[in-house]
Amino acid sequence: MNSLGLIWLQFAFCAALIGTAGYQLSSYGDAIARRTGLSGSWIGLALLATVTSLPELATGITSVTVAHAPNLAVGDALGSCVVNLVFLVVIDFFFRREPVWHRAGQGHVLAAAFGVVMLGFTLVSLLISQVKPSGAMAVAASATQLGFGLTTPVLLALYLVAMRTVFAYERDHAVLETVEVGAALPALRTSVIRFAMAACVVAGAGIWLPFVATDLANTMGWNKSFVGSLFVALATSLPELAVTLSALRMGALDMAIGNLLGSNLFNVAIIAVDDLFYRPGVLLASVSPVHAVTAGSAITMTGLAMVGLFFKPGGRVMRAVSWISLGMVAMYLLNTYVLFLHGE
Repeated sequence: MNSLGLIWLQFAFCAALIGTAGYQLSSYGDAIARRTGLSGSWIGLALLATVTSLPELATGITSVTVAHAPNLAVGDALGSCVVNLVFLVVIDFFFRREPVWHRAGQGHVLAAAFGVVMLGFTLVSLLISQVKPSGAMAVAASATQLGFGLTTPVLLALYLVAMRTVFAYERDHAVLETVEVGAALPALRTSVIRFAMAACVVAGAGIWLPFVATDLANTMGWNKSFVGSLFVALATSLPELAVTLSALRMGALDMAIGNLLGSNLFNVAIIAVDDLFYRPGVLLASVSPVHAVTAGSAITMTGLAMVGLFFKPGGRVMRAVSWISLGMVAMYLLNTYVLFLHGE
């Protein structure tokens, strides 16, 4: 087998590990939710979203420390946000009872709104970081002396505020979600142990993934921004897809949506964590400005999701998905095309 075939085989093996472990995360995460009595939306937003984003966290830290590929780290974090929003379209396609936007809980708008705030702040910070400091901007640039940008503490603070606010909302507006019960429910201790084991597999595959992706980019002659935002983001988002489809089969629609929107909040916070580990300087000042396109695409797609959650369109285009979902797919394709042409 030639070197290119071996690299693709390694990439596929990483993806398979992440996808398989992601399914286990969904099963035991649901068991933990039902054993503890927490709402499906909150479990999806906090527990599942955090753990299914472990590949992005492991990939990002490894990319900026060992692999020396900052574009891969930022591309993976922002690209995963875009991929997760495409998974909402997947839900809309497979949830045949009615358009997903019509059935989804109103509380998801709050998580989506915080996502827009965090992504918007990241976009502005990325654009400012690309400009040489002069005048008032010298103050922001002085943050490089600390080893990280001013964006980092603000993003981490926004993430904590978002989680606290959404938790308070879910607590005050809890809605009982009917979930189909299959086999006997495992004990809480068993669920936690197996959940942790699956999380370790996901993290391990995430550590290996950036090296495979770097070899793939070099062999194929592709830019790392494109590889990170498309291939790596898709692979590290497989747990979200596994959890989403599993929750959908159980009838836990709000858990599925909460997982995707919560993962996006965590993915943006990962950029701040990556910046703390990136020693050469400020992370956003060391990456390609083309990532602004991905951030803008994620904002636009999240905005469309908020329109769908508010407006709740009831029809489908060609009996497939709603016009909201079509708009999100179009934005994803445009983002991919621009990254392929202009990425670094």
